[in-house]
Amino acid sequence: MTWMILILAGLLEVVWAVGLKYTEGFSKLVPSVLTLTAMAGSVGMLGLALRTLPLGTAYAIWTGIGTVGTVIYGIVVLHEPASIVRLTCIAMIVGGIIGLKVSTA
Repeated sequence: MTWMILILAGLLEVVWAVGLKYTEGFSKLVPSVLTLTAMAGSVGMLGLALRTLPLGTAYAIWTGIGTVGTVIYGIVVLHEPASIVRLTCIAMIVGGIIGLKVSTA
């Protein structure tokens, strides 16, 4: 269950990171409220996961999910470049996330 909470926290990190783009410097009310809500939920769930998971592992996985998800959103929705270098770096982050999950009981 802890891993599911951490994964959900990472997905909420994607939501708030993407949401920052649409708040326009927190000048738009609805995107700002949604972004701040996702932030609170993401950090709160990370805190719950830290009850049982090692800090370094949980934080790295949380930020990794957020990073990968945000880059994928940028590529797919915002038509940002999908160069081989970017995709290779994302693959390395995914490999690190998997390695940390497998090496943590």
